[in-house]
Amino acid sequence: MRFRGKSIRRKIVALLLVPLLSLTTLWAFTTVLTSREASHLFDVSSVMEKVGYPVEDTVRVLQQERRQTLVHLADPRASDGLTALKASRAATDRAVAAVRRSASGNGVREAMHDSSDKLDAALDSFEGIESLRRSVDDGTVDRRQALDLYNRLVDPCYVLLSDLHVVEDVGLDKQYRALVNLSRARELLSREDALLGSALIVGKLATTEVRDVSDLMAQRTLLYETALPQLPADERDRYDTFWGNATTAPLRVGEQAAVFAEDGEPRGVTAKSWDTAAGEVLDELGALNDQATDRYQERVRPVAMGVITKAVAAGVLGLAALLFSLYLSVRVGRKLIRDLRQLRLEAHEASGVRLPSVMRRLSAGEQVDVETEVPRLEYDKNEIGEVGQALNTLQRAAVEAAVKQAELRSGVSEVFVNLARRSQVLLHKQLTLLDAMERRTDDTEELADLFRLDHLTTRMRRHAEGLVILSGAAPSRQWRKPVQLMDVVRASVAEVEDYERIEVRRLPRVAVTGPAVADLTHLVAELLENATVFSPPHTAVQVVGERVGNGFTLEIHDRGLGMAADALLDANLRLAETPEFELSDTDRLGLFVVSRLAQRQNVRVSLQPSPYGGTTAVVFIPDALLTDDVPDTNGVGFRLDRPHRTEKEPADSRRAALSQVPVALPGLPASVLDGPVELEAPVDLDALDGFPALDDEDGEHGGLFRPRRSHPDDERPGRYTARHETADDDRDTAGERGSGPVPLTRRATPKLVSSHGRPVRDQRARGGRTDDDTAAPHTRPDAD
Repeated sequence: MRFRGKSIRRKIVALLLVPLLSLTTLWAFTTVLTSREASHLFDVSSVMEKVGYPVEDTVRVLQQERRQTLVHLADPRASDGLTALKASRAATDRAVAAVRRSASGNGVREAMHDSSDKLDAALDSFEGIESLRRSVDDGTVDRRQALDLYNRLVDPCYVLLSDLHVVEDVGLDKQYRALVNLSRARELLSREDALLGSALIVGKLATTEVRDVSDLMAQRTLLYETALPQLPADERDRYDTFWGNATTAPLRVGEQAAVFAEDGEPRGVTAKSWDTAAGEVLDELGALNDQATDRYQERVRPVAMGVITKAVAAGVLGLAALLFSLYLSVRVGRKLIRDLRQLRLEAHEASGVRLPSVMRRLSAGEQVDVETEVPRLEYDKNEIGEVGQALNTLQRAAVEAAVKQAELRSGVSEVFVNLARRSQVLLHKQLTLLDAMERRTDDTEELADLFRLDHLTTRMRRHAEGLVILSGAAPSRQWRKPVQLMDVVRASVAEVEDYERIEVRRLPRVAVTGPAVADLTHLVAELLENATVFSPPHTAVQVVGERVGNGFTLEIHDRGLGMAADALLDANLRLAETPEFELSDTDRLGLFVVSRLAQRQNVRVSLQPSPYGGTTAVVFIPDALLTDDVPDTNGVGFRLDRPHRTEKEPADSRRAALSQVPVALPGLPASVLDGPVELEAPVDLDALDGFPALDDEDGEHGGLFRPRRSHPDDERPGRYTARHETADDDRDTAGERGSGPVPLTRRATPKLVSSHGRPVRDQRARGGRTDDDTAAPHTRPDAD
């Protein structure tokens, strides 16, 4: 049978309930048997008191009435015989009435069980007494018929008495039946007394009467011979002594005289002598039977008490054993359940709380002590204890393996950080060297190559910094003072390969706190890199932003193919949850870097479908990272890591680099921000002689932070002088707007980039360069 319980408690309860139910059933069965025997004992005792003894008394008064009736029929004219008959009938009526009252009492019928029908037979036989008496009074029956009718009244009573056995004991039951047979033997003697006494009054015995007397004597002798051996020896001795003493001698003499009388006339015995002898024997024999019954009751009492004791013991001890078994089962079951529950709680705590907590702490870089987190526990020396010990060992092994794995990851991360730091040092030295080389050269082609190398070095520095971030360390670039958000975005654009495709819309005048500048620059650069890589090369990437209630939002729109819904959801989950970096996810390094940086600065980054069909990256910058204390850079980015230019630098070289005319890129919108920019120190506007006018009206889209591109027709020799002649007017205009950001000029080609804001035309594709060519200012982020 399959038990459908789910919990271990139910299964253990079911396991313990089966033997308990069996024990309860056995106890109930034993109790019922013993209590039934005890109940039967009480029932029979009650029946003997209420029915048995009254019936026996009724039999005796019927015996007396029967003798008086036969004597009256033998001599109807005797007045004393009629008086004695009436007295006997009155005694009989009282005895029968007592039996009827007892039989109708409460519980008598139920206590008699199967003997109830025998009681009904005896009571029914009593119904014929009145008709028998009328027959006797009318003289319609003779002595033999009257004797037979009275015998029929008495026989059901002995049948009833024989069925009222007291105890379920074979020996005592035989003794009880022997006592009933002894009482029947007295009944036979009473019949013999009635028959022979009435015949002696007549003076002659009929042949049938002689035969009847002889039969009664034989039946009585047989009953004694079968009944006495069932009684104890002392009881047999008493009966043997009684029939052997002188009291019964006249009775035996009279019986012999009646049986061996010639012509039916017994000699040596008269009616009076017979009455005396028979009366004495019947009285003494009745007393002897009563004494034997009393002694039998004394013998029955210990057995009855044993039955009662056994019933009580079976009930009480069985109940005690049942309760003890129940207590023991409950205690063992509760301990087993408690141990299993404790084991389950420990297993759940280990798998659901302790191990995940250790894993989280190890992922966070915290030190974990195995002995503290997973102490060695002591369990009982049993199967459950062995399981608990195995679980504890398994838990310790898992934590130790996790700690070793974390140590291994930490070592690998330290190796990566060390390598990245070394690369950063070399890259920093390389950038410094490039700055020095850019300052020393006046050759535009060489300067263009140096700018290109400068840009590649900047990107290499960002990738090295990404390795540091993935290793869990902080980047080395740090700022102390706030930086304009526009400059941060420009610096991010400067670190992207296809920077010329990026359009930056005008951003509100707001600054980013110094500690967040490096991380925010790197974060935006990674998003811009993704936008340019995963969109067609002829499309633009737009950067827009606005101030919101709790901070500032930057939106980066690309025009790529977009992302599937499940991929977009997975990317947003990674950005929100900052999962642990795995070496198998090398194709998502930028996503991990953005997630780490966003978590560090409490910046929220999410991806969503772009209105252009691609993907939009939304960066929410909280107010905690923003400040209204905006540094004034006159619209030009500033640098914190490189020395300012000195007046000893050749002014002609610097002016030539700043006066290059940008060339429009075919296939791209005119609003593209031209080239990478840096967070540089402000450049003196007086040094920007010949710099093109930076009026707001020049913006083709009315708000883009980029220089207006010169028409390709303007790129011809001789244009530099005209522009230089208007430089003073342009400076005046720029000075009037010096309090706000200014658009950046665009260089001719993305390949010609200068870290000093000197865009240079690359004339190698055209076979040479002219002195009239100009380049837009170019900046790139760099920090300590």
